[in-house]
Order: sequence, then structure tokens, then C-alpha cells
Amino acid sequence: MNHPCQCTPLGDSALLLSFGDQISPKTNQIVHAAAKQLLKAEYAEVIEMVPAYTTLTVYYDPCQILSGTPYEILKEKILNTLQSIKVSETKPGNLIEIPVCYENEWAPDLEQVARHCHLSPEEVINLHTSAIYDVYFLGFAPGFPFLGGMNKKLATPRLDNPRLKIPEGSVGIAGEQTGIYPLSTPGGWQLIGHTPVPLVDFGSDSPTLIKPGDRIRFKTISFEEHQEMGHIYPLDFKMLLGDK
Repeated sequence: MNHPCQCTPLGDSALLLSFGDQISPKTNQIVHAAAKQLLKAEYAEVIEMVPAYTTLTVYYDPCQILSGTPYEILKEKILNTLQSIKVSETKPGNLIEIPVCYENEWAPDLEQVARHCHLSPEEVINLHTSAIYDVYFLGFAPGFPFLGGMNKKLATPRLDNPRLKIPEGSVGIAGEQTGIYPLSTPGGWQLIGHTPVPLVDFGSDSPTLIKPGDRIRFKTISFEEHQEMGHIYPLDFKMLLGDK
């Protein structure tokens, strides 16, 4: 096996493939390459696969496996399929440009992040928009992208007191990660901007704009441009945050 992985059961209808514990673009590429390879195998018993930083969870229907122990049977099939994972054949995902307003009410924690990082707000914005981010996986909420590639100079702890409601489209930082809230949910990330672009559409056949394996680049837009593009305005944003 050119990219060794460990396989462990998750209950009676899922298994976890682990490709090490080093979070990196290379490891995540292996995870996505393995998922694509298993998808091509078209196992009738496999229901869904969920990639993460260094793991791939495979959900399956044990009733589709008519002999032997379902986990052991599927484990053997999967490990045989993954004897040679063809990472080089995995095409990079889409490069998606996300417009973000880093001004005024849209960035309630920008000053705090800047102080913590010993940077000016302008330097925070420049560093945040200068990188291309890898979408490692979607989680926490439908369509929430966990991104790799943020400059470590921007690393900032989560809020001590999480907000009860963060508006959809909020762009935040937590630790060494940055992400975008696709829905209005509770959260403790430091909010440095907001995008008017909707990330989810549950009425669509493809409900999420961003998918694992894609790449993201943030583009600065002005307060006026955001107002023209968006449907949530600053007053509503402050009310949703519960800020006074």
C-alpha cells in the first residue's frame, strides 16, 4: 500500500479510514483521492463517504452484505481497492473567489484580532486575502468549510463567550483556522468580515457552493459593494449578533 491507512469500526454501519495524524494539504489530498477511488468502485453497500482532515468515514448498509461479518468483509474490499492510491490523478477542485467586506459592522472582532496578533487591521486583511485556502472538509453546520492554509500570524483563540447567533455569511478565525458560517448558528469564532454570497441552497441538486477539495480565495469588497450585493444590512447584522 503506497499510502498506508488504518481501518477501525464506527458502530455497526460505518468504518473509519485514518491516513496518519499530520494535518497537511498532502494528507488531505490522499484522503480525497481515496474517496474518489472508492466512489469509482461502486460498492452497492456503501451509502456515503465523509472526508475530513486526515480521515475518511465510510457509511454502509450491513444488510447488503449477506455473508460473514459486514465490517470485516467491507474492510478487506476497501483495503484491497486502496492498495495503490492515485493521488497524482486527482484533479484539483474549483478555485472559488469569495467577496468579503472587512469594514465597520461587518467585522466586529477585527480590531481584537489585530491587537492579539500585534498587527494593524489592514495587515490582518492583507494576510487573510493573500492566501489560497484548501477546503479540507465540510462540517459543524451544512456547508461550513474548514479551510487550511491560513497564515499563522493570524492565529487567534476563539471568543471566551460564544455568541448565541452568528449571521450567515460571517467570516471568522478560530485558532489557526478560518471559515465561513453558511447558516445562522451559535459560534465562538472571531468575526473579521462578511460575504453576501450564499453558501447553501437546499432547493438545489447541489446544495453547497463549496465542496471538499475546492480552493478558496477571499477578495476585499467595500461597504457599498456589499450593500449592493447583499440582503442583510448592518443594522440587522448587529441585531442578530446581539451586540449593543
